[in-house]
Amino acid sequence: MTKYKAVIGLEMHCEITTTKSKVFSSAKNSYEVDPNVNIAPLDMGFPGTLPVVNKEAVRKALMVSMILNCKQPEYLYFERKNYYYPDLPKGYQLTQETKPAPVGIYGKLKYFVNGEEKEALINNLHLEEDSASMEHFSDVSLIDYNRSGVPLLELVTEPCFHNADETVAFLETMRNIYRYADISEADSKKGHIRCDVNISIMDESLEEKEENFGTKVEVKNVNSFSAVREVINYEIKRQIALKEEGTYDEMPQQTRRWDEATMQTQFMRSKVDAIDYKYFIEPNIPKYKITDSLLEEIRKDIPVLADERKEKYINEYQLSIDDAKNLTKEKNISDYFDKLISLDIKPKDASNYVNTIILGSCNKLDIDIKDLFITPEILAELIKLIYDGKLSKNQAKNALYKAVDTNKSPLDIVKEEGMEQIDNDEEIIKMIDEILSNNSKMVEDYKNGRTNVINFFLGQVMKETKGKVNPAKAMEILKSKLD
Repeated sequence: MTKYKAVIGLEMHCEITTTKSKVFSSAKNSYEVDPNVNIAPLDMGFPGTLPVVNKEAVRKALMVSMILNCKQPEYLYFERKNYYYPDLPKGYQLTQETKPAPVGIYGKLKYFVNGEEKEALINNLHLEEDSASMEHFSDVSLIDYNRSGVPLLELVTEPCFHNADETVAFLETMRNIYRYADISEADSKKGHIRCDVNISIMDESLEEKEENFGTKVEVKNVNSFSAVREVINYEIKRQIALKEEGTYDEMPQQTRRWDEATMQTQFMRSKVDAIDYKYFIEPNIPKYKITDSLLEEIRKDIPVLADERKEKYINEYQLSIDDAKNLTKEKNISDYFDKLISLDIKPKDASNYVNTIILGSCNKLDIDIKDLFITPEILAELIKLIYDGKLSKNQAKNALYKAVDTNKSPLDIVKEEGMEQIDNDEEIIKMIDEILSNNSKMVEDYKNGRTNVINFFLGQVMKETKGKVNPAKAMEILKSKLD
């Protein structure tokens, strides 16, 4: 794109999945396949029910606000956003208007895209209740109220992205923050994350100011990062085509949806007139003072996040940038690696095994590393057999590969196949004496200067023991005998 520049903003919705109950009711906050099992009268909009704020959801929302370098409010309160839709049984949503004080405003976050550091500008972050989920068929629509009232964080950015790479890199960074800070599983397959993507284009030569932006197109409820990428690339091409045709300025501000079947955005409605949601403060939830002591308490609970772990892996553990990136890409991988380190495994050894055999096995089995039966404790025991000279690196690798193929513990495979190395010096010396005695001519050759024949003797030792002798130890004994 040479003549035009894309201007992209996001509204990212992420469910807080780590509270026990929903944000305003006592119903269980848990993803369920069976519909309508996690519900309370409040979630169904029954009359006479009163909301009670989930303090843990508020704490987690404020933690995200701090991580994003936002300004936190002096008082917390909620408002009614009034509109009718079947997935909203009360006829309004309990939320926070962007003015004057949601849980966070005017933040910023550094992220990396293709190795380059960028900064995203955050307009606001607010806490609200999720709506019910709906499934539409040709003659009927079904509603599942399990999701109704689940705590939901809506993050609104400024229009500060210019292409799909930047946008997806930011979203991936945010997903890591939600996972590392124990805010959410952030699993798009379970509907935890959804995005509204706002896209327009402008003449590249103009200053990047709002009056120079083109007509904004909002694409609603994009539910995967790959779809976000496809939406952006498609809309940029579509809008450039309209520019080239001279019809772009005639296009009204509009809402579209992504059709995965046709890989195109489809027109839903125009947005010429703003919807009047008639916001007013929720009368049944008292205004709550956000004290400095509460904020300080929450700040102390912010865990070590992905970027900090990556810096530690590079600077303290001396790992390569690529290895550190791979290890911190997912929290569960980083947790697995950190557990290995805590079990006295050398960082480079831990990195090598996790980045190769362990992650390769997870890909092969199509599972998350936390579900792999080879736990950090089992892997640590196996690696310590190498440290103790009882197992070679190749034997350890073979045991791991066989473990994945047979669903057996690699430690059991080592025992069953007698893989442990012979570590008894007397036994090794006796074997070497016999080999040297049977090859007296080659012993003479060694003493006459053909020192490379020692490799023949080492090969004989490894052959006799089926590779169970530590080669370094065998070589040391051979040299002492021959010299």
